[in-house]
Amino acid sequence: MSRTYRLHQTLRYEYTAPIRDLRHRLIVVPPPVHGDQLRLQHRLAVVGAAVRTTTRADGFANHVTDVRADLVREAIEFDVRVEVERGLRSAPARLPLSALGDPRCLEPSPLTAPSPALLDTARELGRDDCPALELAGRLARWVRANMRYRFDATDVYTTAARALALGAGVCQDYAHVMLALCRAGGLPARYVSGHLVGEGGSHAWVEVLVEDGGGGGAVAVAFDPTHGRRAETGYLTVAVGRDYADVAPTSGTFESPGRGRLSSSKRLEVDDRADEPSLTAL
Repeated sequence: MSRTYRLHQTLRYEYTAPIRDLRHRLIVVPPPVHGDQLRLQHRLAVVGAAVRTTTRADGFANHVTDVRADLVREAIEFDVRVEVERGLRSAPARLPLSALGDPRCLEPSPLTAPSPALLDTARELGRDDCPALELAGRLARWVRANMRYRFDATDVYTTAARALALGAGVCQDYAHVMLALCRAGGLPARYVSGHLVGEGGSHAWVEVLVEDGGGGGAVAVAFDPTHGRRAETGYLTVAVGRDYADVAPTSGTFESPGRGRLSSSKRLEVDDRADEPSLTAL
């Protein structure tokens, strides 16, 4: 029996004056396969301007859409519809054994460089040399216990060190703090961007890479430090990277004396009934 996730997300930019030479990057569609997650179908529609789009896979195999527009007079909207199937019992993404030595998952990234406080915490929490997954769970619970969820405390440029010093932030900051602790303690880990059933916006969590004892490779086991738990059912992975900057859902540049304002909406529905037909092609 499987579970079907249906995602409908809109991202709308409104501008105070016409803009030119829009170059935009969207990472909003999950990859074809991620662990037990299978992308069945997807559609990305753009309204408000004549655009040219190309798709590609980046270095982490994320699905990236590049958008170009010569002119946007007032607004541009991206409408994303995705259908994904997962098993009722989540299975981690499988990776080659060499992934455990990937410097992108072991070395600090611009947003996860450790402060002395993070280094001290990593040493203290890993002092008894416990198994990797036990340590990862310990780190996730520590982050949840030592951070407060606040929307107004940080922004997309806030580092893990700054978020920990503030003791506050959003899911992105929780993930960055856990990543900094993992990497400082020698645990290869990567940032995950996606969605959690029941939450209004996008969500972020962490995948810790460990050896697969039975398969001869490695697996990416997901932890959600915002909630202090494993990230299993109810989570929809869109992309993975070193930190938020690698997988920001929407980013880009344009030329204009005016400014832009972003608004967004999201609906994620889940269907556990295996006997119902899939959606028609989007």
